[in-house]
Amino acid sequence: MSAKKSKSAPASVGQRPNFTTPEEELEYLRAENAYLKKLHALIQEKQLQTRKTKRG
Repeated sequence: MSAKKSKSAPASVGQRPNFTTPEEELEYLRAENAYLKKLHALIQEKQLQTRKTKRG
């Protein structure tokens, strides 16, 4: 039987999970960074479309 690598329990809002290795923290931070970049792009796109509709 192979042992599964246990993942950190989901963190409460506003808190980061405790990491057991630097690699886990790096993976978490990379995922968080990718999420924030996508969110920022979506917000910019929505603002751009709002400006276009206001101009007519």
